[in-house]
Amino acid sequence: MKVLLVSTFLTGGAGGGAYRLHKSLQSIGVDSKILAQDKSPDLDDKTVIVGKTRLANVYLRLPMSILPFKLYPYRDIFVEFSPQWLPDSIPIKRTVARLCPDIVNLHWICGNGVKIESISRLNKPLVWTLRDMWAFTGGCHISLDCIRYTQSCGACPQLRNGRNWDLSRWIWIRKARAWKDLDLTIVTPSTWLAECARSSSLFRDRRIMVIPHGVDARKFKPIDRRIARELLNLHQDKQFVLFGAWVNNRNKGFHLFQQALQSLAKSGWRDKVEVIVFGFSQPSKCLDSSFKHHYLGRVRHDLLPIVYSAADVFVAPSISEAFGNTITESLSCGTPAVVFGATGPKDIIEHKKNGYLAKPYDVEDLARGIMWVLEDIERHQRLAYHARAKIERELTLELMARRYLALFNEIVDGSETPEKVDSFISPRRPKLLSASSQMKV
Repeated sequence: MKVLLVSTFLTGGAGGGAYRLHKSLQSIGVDSKILAQDKSPDLDDKTVIVGKTRLANVYLRLPMSILPFKLYPYRDIFVEFSPQWLPDSIPIKRTVARLCPDIVNLHWICGNGVKIESISRLNKPLVWTLRDMWAFTGGCHISLDCIRYTQSCGACPQLRNGRNWDLSRWIWIRKARAWKDLDLTIVTPSTWLAECARSSSLFRDRRIMVIPHGVDARKFKPIDRRIARELLNLHQDKQFVLFGAWVNNRNKGFHLFQQALQSLAKSGWRDKVEVIVFGFSQPSKCLDSSFKHHYLGRVRHDLLPIVYSAADVFVAPSISEAFGNTITESLSCGTPAVVFGATGPKDIIEHKKNGYLAKPYDVEDLARGIMWVLEDIERHQRLAYHARAKIERELTLELMARRYLALFNEIVDGSETPEKVDSFISPRRPKLLSASSQMKV
C-alpha cells in the first residue's frame, strides 16, 4: 500500500496531526510519504517531500491569497477565511504523477497550499481528512451559528456584506464544479463534524467516515504529580486548573473560562485553587485576577506531559472544535477534563466518568464541573484512572493508523470492510470497523 498524505504545514494542530498519522502508518508497515509546503530545518525525514518554491515567495503570496476576503471592508477580521484562488504552492499534481500512490490522503491544504481546482486533476482515489469545516463551506473554517453551507452559501455573516452573490457563493460554486465527479471519501475526527459534513450541500451524497485522532500514549503518560509540580515550581498543596490553546481566538473559549473562574471564586474556591495557562502569546495580566495564575507561554511539545500531570483538571471550553487534541493529551496523562457537551469534545469525554460535560456555553455549569472534579479526592482518582484507560482502549496512534489502513485497503481493493472497528460512521448509518482485524499492508 503506497499512500501520499498532503498537508500545507507539518506543525500546529492540523499539520502536526497529519505528520503523526504519516509516522504511525509507517510504524505498521505502510509505504507512506507526506507532501508539504515546507518543513522545519530540524526535521530530518526523507519521506517528507517539500516543494521547490522559495520560502520568501511562499510567504509573500500569503497576503495575496486572502486579498478577495480583504475587499470586504466590514468583514469579521477575527476569523480565518480561505479563497484558495492562487496557483498551488505545493507541487501536488507533479508529485502524485511521479510517486503514483495507491491513494492520496488530503489534510489541511489551505494557507496558500492547494487550489480548489487542483484537487480534481489528481486522478487517484482521494481520502480527505477534515481538520475544520472549510472543505464544505464557502470559505470560512468555522461557521459558528451559520448553516448556509447546507445550501450554497452566500450572504456570508463573516463577510458582513448581506448579498447572496458574494465571495462565499463564488467559492462554493468553484468547489461544486471542481469536485462533482471526484472519487472522494471524507474522514472526520468526530461525529459532530461528520454530521455537519453530511448536512452540507457539497458532501451530503459522499461517503463520510469517523476516525478519531490518536495520541502518543507512550509520550503522554502520567508523571508523579509531586515531581511535575516541583519541576514547574508549583505549590504542592494547591489544586490547579489548567487551560491551554495554541491560538487565542474567541473560538477557544478563553473568555468563557475567565467567566467560569469568576463563578468559582464566588463559590469560595479562591484560596484553594491556582490557575495554569499555556499556549498563546498573551500577557499574563489578561488572566482573571481572582486566582493566582501561572502563565507558561508556548511550551515545548516534549514538556507538555509535565504540565498536564501537574494539574488536577484541564478545562477546554471551545465553542466549536473538530476534535480536541489537548483534551486527549490531558486524559492520556491521567488528568480529567471539563468541556462543553457539544461539537468534537463530546466524543472524548464520558460524563462523570473521565471528566465533565457542561451544558453548552453555560459558564455556571462549566464552573460546577470544575468544582465537581476537584471536590472529592477518591472521585478524582477514579476519573484519572478512566481518563488514561479511555486513551489506551480507543485513542492510541496505532489504533488510528490501523483504522486508516482498513479504509485505504477497502477503497483500493474494493474489499468488504471488516465489521467492528471502533469508530467509523457512514453517510447513512453508523458502521463500526475492527482495528484488530487482519489488514494488508
